[in-house]
Amino acid sequence: MFKPRHTIVVTQRFFDSKSVRFLQSQGCDVVVAPLAQGQADGDLSERQLIDLLHDADGWIVGHAHVTSSLLNALPRLQVIARRGVGYERVDTAAVEAAGKVATIAIGGNDASVADHAVALMLAVCRQLKHCQLGLSANDWTIPLGGDLYRKTVGVVGLGRIGRGVLQRLSGFEIKPLICTPDPGSAHVDGISRNCFVDLETLLEESDFITLHAPLNPHTHGLIDRHALKRMKPSAVLINTARGGLVRDADLLWALREKQLAGAGLDVFESESDPALSIVTEQLIQLPNVIVTPHVGASTVEGLNRTNLIAAQCAVAVLEGRSPPGDCVIADGRRSTGSKENP
Repeated sequence: MFKPRHTIVVTQRFFDSKSVRFLQSQGCDVVVAPLAQGQADGDLSERQLIDLLHDADGWIVGHAHVTSSLLNALPRLQVIARRGVGYERVDTAAVEAAGKVATIAIGGNDASVADHAVALMLAVCRQLKHCQLGLSANDWTIPLGGDLYRKTVGVVGLGRIGRGVLQRLSGFEIKPLICTPDPGSAHVDGISRNCFVDLETLLEESDFITLHAPLNPHTHGLIDRHALKRMKPSAVLINTARGGLVRDADLLWALREKQLAGAGLDVFESESDPALSIVTEQLIQLPNVIVTPHVGASTVEGLNRTNLIAAQCAVAVLEGRSPPGDCVIADGRRSTGSKENP
């Protein structure tokens, strides 16, 4: 039977050849947008996106805002497949209203982000920034760091990444404390039910706190000045989830006032609010803060996995099928009356 060709436009860098070949094998023409060095699709204007996507049946997207006005300008577009799992920049109601489908790449980068969270814990407590800067200045003074071994680690959010962090930390013989919205359904091998606590208890008792919650109206600003005051002065905060979970200006205050010993940050509020860039710049300069530029998911292996999952999602939708797993975040086909193929 004749199978129509579809055009998939990719607006992300580091889209690997294996994923391109998969799309081509499924009858898709692949167009990878020519982004400049250091540029992301979130930096493109709506007009630029429309120019890139006007002939697209499917779109593999990174951090661009998916809005109602953009979707209305792209009548041919059927599926928006995000290479990643966060989707606060996708207007899911607009996707459904436009009769389109939006997906995320569930399971692709969990291991990479979990690795990065543990790396930040170790980098902060062993004062690796201080060591690097000292040696760069030919200063061999030895700073006294701390151990992760047998410390109390609070995990806020027990999804796939939170579970991965706990699995990795088991070798450090930590005492885990877990705060999650539905502790009754949560399960991690070897973790006692007594480890599930409320946020206040977790803040007060943890030596390290690592955030793995989604960003939504309930979690926005979860770690503010009030929360930071409840933490131990010797505690370390790790955020590899979303910048909006932490009030960065409050964190800056806590670190300067020694209300907190240190922080490891891969995400910042200024990513979505440029007015807070000055706060980010000040955090970066602090000696007890380790920062990375939102790279937790950006390993070769992690990106290749999420590329392929996004590609599989796009093909499934274009063929009228359901994407794998729990990847669908909006499906306007139901509201417009179209049916899936069996």
